[in-house]
Amino acid sequence: MIAEDSVLLRIGLVKVLEMAGFEVAAEAGDAPGLLAAVEAHRPDLAVVDVRMPPGFTDEGVRAALSIRANSPGTAVLLLSQYVEERYAAELLATNTSGVGYLLKQRVADVEEFIEALRRVTRGGTALDPQVVAQLLVRRPSDPLDRLTPRERDVLALMAEGRSNAGIAARLTVSESAVAKHINSILAKLDLPPTDADHRRVLAVLRFLGVTG
Repeated sequence: MIAEDSVLLRIGLVKVLEMAGFEVAAEAGDAPGLLAAVEAHRPDLAVVDVRMPPGFTDEGVRAALSIRANSPGTAVLLLSQYVEERYAAELLATNTSGVGYLLKQRVADVEEFIEALRRVTRGGTALDPQVVAQLLVRRPSDPLDRLTPRERDVLALMAEGRSNAGIAARLTVSESAVAKHINSILAKLDLPPTDADHRRVLAVLRFLGVTG
């Protein structure tokens, strides 16, 4: 399911997805159309523009939150023209699986874009590197200041939704080295082992500034 008010971009997204093997069940140019189509088709994934008619503010975000609440089987990936990290935080605050937030310019890197779509559809996350970069600016008392530069690199890639193997490939290190960094990150963020919570997810949420 694709929701994008720009006809040209919507046509481009349809072509890119179909060439990658996705079946596009429906298209919409506004939030009400998106919600009606999701209700009718129950798609595996909804690719949603952040700003859509009539107000061109946060209609796409509010529609995405509604989808996550009422159609939990539908993963959601938001597309935005500009970096607005609070929208990613809003989406992740309610559910940390099957969500993504990318800048529209990422569509041009077709291989990377499709990989992000597949990751979100499988229940993972995909956050734009520019969003993650903005989140690196923290208050002096923030626990994240305990991390080394390499650990911050690892956590940033975790926030993008990368697996240990993906992080190892990006940083050109071994998977065992990545695992050691992650264990150190969890310890420094005061996230002890527990049966109730997923520590990796909690670390990313803390990185994003999401509480609750």
